[in-house]
Amino acid sequence: MDWGYTASGFLVGALIGLTGVGGGSLMTPLLIFVFGIQPALAVGTDLLFAAITKTGGIWAHARRSTVNWRIVRLLASGSVPTALATVYFLSVIGAKGWKVDTLITSGLGVALILTAIAILFKQRIQQLGTRLAASAPRLAARRAAITVLAGVLLGVLVPISSVGAGALGVAMLFFLYPRLPVIHIVGTDIAHAVPLTLVAGLGHLHLGNVDFSLLGALLLGSLPGIYLGSHLGAVIPERVTRPLLASVLMLIGFKFVLA
Repeated sequence: MDWGYTASGFLVGALIGLTGVGGGSLMTPLLIFVFGIQPALAVGTDLLFAAITKTGGIWAHARRSTVNWRIVRLLASGSVPTALATVYFLSVIGAKGWKVDTLITSGLGVALILTAIAILFKQRIQQLGTRLAASAPRLAARRAAITVLAGVLLGVLVPISSVGAGALGVAMLFFLYPRLPVIHIVGTDIAHAVPLTLVAGLGHLHLGNVDFSLLGALLLGSLPGIYLGSHLGAVIPERVTRPLLASVLMLIGFKFVLA
């Protein structure tokens, strides 16, 4: 076993516990840049990594009744079929000799930039959603359809980049459901992220883009890392961690886009 992977899993797990940002935005760039993992293999392995690490979150939030299952169903109705179609599209263009890794790195760059924006402007996004809900009551009648479309966007981004099910999904929910308590936003996002990343991960597994030894090493480090990070979150203020993390993700995102 390569203990460097385990150490990386621990580091990313600690950052997830500290900031609440999904592992894809942190783990996938690390695997590609630091360890030289092929982009498609990094994405496929990280998708299953995300599905497994977030499964416990569903159980915890469901026990506290902080999951809005109606919103989960709306998001999943758009994201899950789209994720399957996206994976199929990757298999078709790969079979035709197109450079799938180039598409993945470009998609990863775009997803990281969007995630950084979502982290930096979370409160403003929520405030904009509140103002729109108050000034445009017809928006409420169309909210269900817009939620499905938000799921469609995630269903494209997540299988290509393994990024988006976390911070970007939360930002969408803040905008669409600004009056929903934060803990319900988080619980609902996690409950949707697990089936989405699982379906996308299994699709990549079918394409041969999952390394199980790598997955095991990452999980070995991430679980204690998440535990530690969740406790450090009470010590290190969010106003310090979020801008720093967003800046790093923005820089990495532009590096992928401009590469």
